[in-house]
Amino acid sequence: MNRLALLRRRVRRTVLARRRLLAALAAGTAVAAGLQAAAAPPPPTTTVLTAAHDLPGGTVVRASDLVRTEFTPASVPAGAVTAAAALGRTTAAPVRAGEPLTDVRLVSGSLLDGYPGRVAAPVRIGDAGAVDLLRIGDRVDVVAADPQGRAPATVVAYDAPVVALPRGGDDGAALTTGGLLVLAVSEETAADLAGAGVSRYLSVLIRH
Repeated sequence: MNRLALLRRRVRRTVLARRRLLAALAAGTAVAAGLQAAAAPPPPTTTVLTAAHDLPGGTVVRASDLVRTEFTPASVPAGAVTAAAALGRTTAAPVRAGEPLTDVRLVSGSLLDGYPGRVAAPVRIGDAGAVDLLRIGDRVDVVAADPQGRAPATVVAYDAPVVALPRGGDDGAALTTGGLLVLAVSEETAADLAGAGVSRYLSVLIRH
């Protein structure tokens, strides 16, 4: 028993004598771990183009409409596009601010894909509010009316698909000059629309 008690006292004295050294070692280990964690490289990211603000369907994408945002590789959506592929293209549907721009959000290829034998005819509609009701893919009739009321209104385009809705400028000009849309029509109908747009007031009837 005396030997056991003596051994315990010696161990205790040894630990007490070296407690500062042990504390210093523990503190050093903690500091080294903290430095290692601080020096760890950040997780990898990928730059993705996102909408700088809400983009309505039919918007012709400009540089000011886009912002570069960092995403982790696993969160990058399929079909994310580059600036070269996005600028000048038309949005096929609304895009929310911060949403990545993908291929399915843009009108693919030519505006006339899927409309063989037709041409793209820009049409200025007198009522900008009516154009705001339209979406890409809607089908419309275009009615031409005599502003003086001296001739009956006539339909100059029947069941024409809307292939683009170019956004007007920011100066409010669209409030006085109407709204612009692009229709896929035959060359003959395009000529009729161009002629009617010079001297007559154009409006649209939306088909289902």
